[in-house]
Amino acid sequence: MSRPEPVRFLRTVATMAFPEGRLLALRDARLHVLAPDGWTALGRERPPGSVWLSRAEAEQWCDTAGCDARFLDNVPGD
Repeated sequence: MSRPEPVRFLRTVATMAFPEGRLLALRDARLHVLAPDGWTALGRERPPGSVWLSRAEAEQWCDTAGCDARFLDNVPGD
């Protein structure tokens, strides 16, 4: 049996302002959104319509959005 990942990634639904959606990370039951300067805490409720992403899909999202995939390794914890 494999251990669960300490961080899980999600993508929000697309909007006019964010056509690729926003990248979210869940760590220690707290959601964070990726902003241009790093992660910003959101709270604990998963946004409606958000979908789970694998680590590889999150890296691809970063590539498409033009942000540094190294942010994926720096999600704050409690």
